[in-house]
Formats: sequence, structure tokens, C-alpha cells
Amino acid sequence: MEISSVKSYLIGLQNQIITAIAQIDGGRFVSDAWEKPQGEKLQGHGVTQILENGAVFERAGCGFSHVSGPQLPPSATHARPELSGAPFEAMGVSLVFHPRNPYVPTVHMNVRMLSAQAPQGQTVAWFGGGMDLTPYYGFEEDAVHFHQTCRDALAPFGSHLYPRFKTWCDDYFCLRHRNEQRGVGGIFFDDFAEFDDAHNLAMLQSVGNALTLAYLPIVKKRMHTAYGERERAHQLYRRGRYVEFNLVWDRGTHFGLQSGGRTESILMSMPPLVSWSYQHEPQPGTPEHDLMTNFIVRRDWL
Repeated sequence: MEISSVKSYLIGLQNQIITAIAQIDGGRFVSDAWEKPQGEKLQGHGVTQILENGAVFERAGCGFSHVSGPQLPPSATHARPELSGAPFEAMGVSLVFHPRNPYVPTVHMNVRMLSAQAPQGQTVAWFGGGMDLTPYYGFEEDAVHFHQTCRDALAPFGSHLYPRFKTWCDDYFCLRHRNEQRGVGGIFFDDFAEFDDAHNLAMLQSVGNALTLAYLPIVKKRMHTAYGERERAHQLYRRGRYVEFNLVWDRGTHFGLQSGGRTESILMSMPPLVSWSYQHEPQPGTPEHDLMTNFIVRRDWL
């Protein structure tokens, strides 16, 4: 696997996505380049691109990182115990966009590659990533469009991948302590190395390139919808679930923190404002209740 070709693609993907988001929002991303020098637990570099207090997005963060370390953290070896303690290299692009308007959903996307030195001396590489949509108010056509775009991105690599990765996404983005889905799902895959290197990378690229196709039409459709204090309060309450998932269950967050990554960049996924309410239950017959009963559930959207 040519590390340089993967890195070049990821940097280009980050730039392409933030350019598209900035055009919609009208705001400007701040570029925060960082480096972890040799001698630390984790070494490497990256660029965090962040837009805050925009017209459309309260926070839009998109980060690239390329790091290496002396041993894989536990979060990366649960499916590969033979690599426990092996030196590793990891790179990826990760993003979370938190919109201002409650009728625009939050989106998450991540594409990454990890490689490690196996005990026999050979280098083992695998891929992971996906994208998922978290609406605050449910629209059937938005969920269908998002899932259709995900299916189209995977179609050239086998019709079996979308249903498999869709189920994987539903299983992963679940707040198991509440028995509740985070959103309407999408696709997710991890520890993937089932094709040759060229096809593994091509699939990763197809997923990464699909993010703007899946998400931006929804943003443009909903960003001017009128809303009031009720919708805003519901949005902040539902954002609490996002925080819970990222801190309690997300393997990417755990990987970054366990391996000594840059905390500020790891936690850029957090929404800028959030609220919790004790035993909050939406009233039946309301759009908020409809979200919980018809959208934040496992469904075959296609």
C-alpha cells in the first residue's frame, strides 16, 4: 500500500469538503495545523479545519491526521488480537457538522486507514469509515436520499456491501445504555481488508466522495425553514444524545484519547451548545414524538 497516495487523497478530500461547506455557509474555516513531535506517546501531524458561529453551521469541524505510535491501543485491536502491542501508523479524515437550524440534520463522516507491523514482520493494512445522519426532525425523503447515495457509493464494489454496512452502522451508532439509535444511520465499516489494496482504497474514496452528494442537498432544502424556541430546545436536548454516544461508545474518540492524540481535535465533534432534561418524553402526536417513533429506529429506508 502506497501511504503517500492515501495521504494525498485524504488531504484533497478535506479541502474539497470544507470548500463546499464554506460556500453554503458564507463563513470561513480556521485552519489549525498541529504536530506531535518525536518522543511523545504518539507522534505525527494534522490539520483541523473549524468553522464556528456561521450562518448555517454553529460548528463544522473537519480534521485530517497522520500519526504513528509504538503500540496499537486496545480500541484498535479488539478484532485483531494478534496485533496487540504492535507499532502502528494511522491516517484519516473525520468530520461532524452541527447546523444552526433544527430542521437541518447533523452529519458525521470518517474515512481512515491503519497499518501495523505484524509479529512475523509484514505490514498489515486495513480501512474503516462511513457516514451517518442525525436529524432533529424527521423527513422521509431526506433519509431515503442519504441512504440511496450511500448505496450508490458502494454499488461498484458489490451489491452485498450496502445492506451489510447499513446493518453495521445501525449496530454501531446505538446508545446501548438507552437502547436508542443515534439517528437514521447510513453506512459503517471497520477493520476492512477484503479486497486487494487498490480496491480497498477505491471503496474508501467512493465513500468519502459521497459525503457532499448525500448531505448538501438536504442542507439546502432545510436551511431556510422557520423555527422557534420549541424546535431549538428540542435540538439542544437531542444533541445531548450525540455527546453521550461520542464519549461513552465511539471507538474513534477512545482510540484518539487512549493513544495520546490531540484532545482538542478529537473533541471537535462536540456540539457548541447542548442540554439535558431528566426523563424527558415528547408528547404523542408531536413532530418530536414522531422523530423518536418513526426515525430514530432501525428501518429499511430503501
